[in-house]
Amino acid sequence: MVSRQPRRTIAKTSRSAKTRKPAPESEARSGGPTRVAIVGGGIAALTAAFELTRPELRGQYDVTVYQMGWRLGGKGASSRGASDRIEEHGLHLWMGFYENAFRLMRECYAELPPLPGKRRFADWQDAFTPAEHIGLSDRGPTGAWEFWLAHFPAGKGLPGDPIEDHDPFTVSSYLRQSAVLLSELIRSAQTQPDASPDRLMRYGALAGTAAAFEATDFLRQALETWMPSALRAGSPVLLRLIESLAATARRSLEQLVSGDTELRRTWQVIDVILASLRGATIHGLAFDPRGFDALNELDSREWLRMNGASEQSLDSDFMRGLYDLVFGFENGDTERPRLAAGVALRGTMRMFFTYRGALFWRMSAGMGEIVFSPLYEVLDQRGVRFEFFHRLRNVRLAVPVKGEPASVEALEFDVQARVNGGAEYRPLKTIRGVPCWPAGPDYGQLEDGATMAREGRNFESHWESRNAGELAVRVGKDFDFVVLGVSIGSIPHVARELIDREPKWRDMVSRVKTVPTQAFQLWMRDDVQTLGWQRPQVNLSGFVEPFSTWADMRHLIRHEGWKKRPKAIAYFCGVLLDRAPEDGAITAKHYEEERVAVRRTAIDFLNRDVGALWPGARDGRGGFRWDLLVSDGGAPAAREAGEGRFDTQFWTANVNPSDRYVLSLPGSIRYRLSPLDLSFDNLTIAGDWTQTGLDSGCIESATMSGMLAAHALSQQPPLHAIIGYDHP
Repeated sequence: MVSRQPRRTIAKTSRSAKTRKPAPESEARSGGPTRVAIVGGGIAALTAAFELTRPELRGQYDVTVYQMGWRLGGKGASSRGASDRIEEHGLHLWMGFYENAFRLMRECYAELPPLPGKRRFADWQDAFTPAEHIGLSDRGPTGAWEFWLAHFPAGKGLPGDPIEDHDPFTVSSYLRQSAVLLSELIRSAQTQPDASPDRLMRYGALAGTAAAFEATDFLRQALETWMPSALRAGSPVLLRLIESLAATARRSLEQLVSGDTELRRTWQVIDVILASLRGATIHGLAFDPRGFDALNELDSREWLRMNGASEQSLDSDFMRGLYDLVFGFENGDTERPRLAAGVALRGTMRMFFTYRGALFWRMSAGMGEIVFSPLYEVLDQRGVRFEFFHRLRNVRLAVPVKGEPASVEALEFDVQARVNGGAEYRPLKTIRGVPCWPAGPDYGQLEDGATMAREGRNFESHWESRNAGELAVRVGKDFDFVVLGVSIGSIPHVARELIDREPKWRDMVSRVKTVPTQAFQLWMRDDVQTLGWQRPQVNLSGFVEPFSTWADMRHLIRHEGWKKRPKAIAYFCGVLLDRAPEDGAITAKHYEEERVAVRRTAIDFLNRDVGALWPGARDGRGGFRWDLLVSDGGAPAAREAGEGRFDTQFWTANVNPSDRYVLSLPGSIRYRLSPLDLSFDNLTIAGDWTQTGLDSGCIESATMSGMLAAHALSQQPPLHAIIGYDHP
């Protein structure tokens, strides 16, 4: 798809972006900066703001960000609660292939304004550190949980460095690297060290894998030498080679690994790679202009099964971890794993073959303060105006003119609160040299703030209807262009006129599905070694549903403000069964019911399941030791006994339309719209729900979307500068 300029002329001058107020209509028509209204404060929206206000654009765009509530971040928002503890929507890790997202943050940190006192995270490498150990879990032959930790070597360079080698983001490159990995895995299967006679006999029997290794090495050379002819659709020579290799490997390995957990896992990965290579060859992906998108009508497991993967491999911890990573369960039902095959294959290959520095990176504090505070500070310094407490109610279209594209006439907001004296709301507070988002608004800055505090206004709730007034901002007077950066879950509630007008929008909101998620955080007085976890700090997936993912977050302890520090912090998260009515008419009562349900599920999980991770967390009756939880007096004393101590911790039910995770279901990807698709003349979109090339719910996809939205309005950044963007 080729982007185009909207029909309205974009006037450009050298005026400074520091101009704070919307330009009057007469100025806009006489050559002032183009005014852009960005709705939403997630990473996609803020990326668009960052790109449009780059210094090299010399003030051509005057940007205002409209945000519900008191903080930025969207699904990535975090805040500081009791004892300055970090409270997140869920677990957020960055992957080493997030080239665009890391480049954004590297540039942002380089531009940070001075902070009174010492800034704790002044450099991006202080803010992000490698997460060296990745874990998967699976039930062994006896039914007991077993845990597998992998340590990936550091990738060449760092994410966000200039890419100097050949383009690594092509199907051909991915397939070549798959063959290299296959060769290394089979080699490792031959040379696993073990002193026990039984294991030596078992590995001795693997002599037959020599033929498999030789075939794999030949395959690797073939992919390097015969390109591009070897990858044409259904290439009989290449296909016979892959199928012969698969048969040889299965004969040599499949029976031998049945009682060997470590070798079995190696074989399962080999099996999945062989199926992927076979399928890629049959489908001719390297020569199909759609690339991996050609597979998106099928589920990932479905496609691998069609191409020879065994049921054992399809049910492996590796595959379950992949679905857990993207909450890939339709309607939140863990019995219905669904993930588009093309999205899964592209994402997996990018994850393993293009990461730099480390496979995963963890943030040194909460995502709000590592990502969104710096972005806010830099954008504020550049002159971006932030209108907090503005909840979008409606995107109003202009009366259509025959033969012309529809356009946005006004944005209609509920003004949730007004700032004293008409000043700008200043959202951050500094804790130990880190600008942070508080867990609630600073009522002292707000008109009638004491009353709103007593009433318990929930400014981030979809169901909070109380407000301080209404506001309509209009095209030609307040803005020229709109970037709609809200979540797709909110679109039916705020953009009904767009949906009714444009069939593509109707298809998108009906086919691109979302799912609620759930998470909880624990602060404990014993460290995880004392509790029985003797392995390194880890991020682990594939555990008991629905809290299938656990992260050891001990590194956050020193950044919080406890009177008596805890010795361990644990985050758990997973998908939440979607019990919302089909018509979407959910209520505040539903939200409260879901919070109660998450609390009960978490308590049951701790009593029943967490002992498999931490044997030392079991009490004498096999339940959870509730006395482990640290509260600093954060809950009424009468409830700080037994299960009641859970109420001193933090948990969330992410059922707000704006909080729901965007799924990549089979058959849905083609209905995503691109930010380059200007169906409405003065509006573009931004979010991880748009068509970006990754098409999955992650920071990188959202960043790419924000860059595409900026390009749609300004032709900057150029499309070739968006790393990994491979749509025509």
